[in-house]
Amino acid sequence: MPLSHYFEETKGIGVLATADGAGKVDAAVYARPHCMEDGTLAFIMRDRLTHSNLQTNPHATYLFVEDGPGYKGKRLFMTKLREEQDSELLDELKRRKYKDDDQARKFLVFFRLDQQLPLVGDGK
Repeated sequence: MPLSHYFEETKGIGVLATADGAGKVDAAVYARPHCMEDGTLAFIMRDRLTHSNLQTNPHATYLFVEDGPGYKGKRLFMTKLREEQDSELLDELKRRKYKDDDQARKFLVFFRLDQQLPLVGDGK
């Protein structure tokens, strides 16, 4: 199943993990990625630690755990390609509206998918 269909149809919780240039790791709960027509994955993020880490280390991992019994889901290994700040596309893709949306800077960060593995195991 293509990732776009998977994330449209599958409920669960996601965690985006990054590290800064010195290797100090961070993990944060993130919504499902936006699967773009060109094959990239995009996340909307605020100017916080995850976004800061991506300025010095472009690599990230997204771990998605499906709702339901057992351990089903995906691990996505990605490399940052580019980002947009407060763009029209970002506004179109937003799934939720928050009270402070107008004040906080937001970034639409695009990633290349380098590897995809199941949540558990090596995929073989």
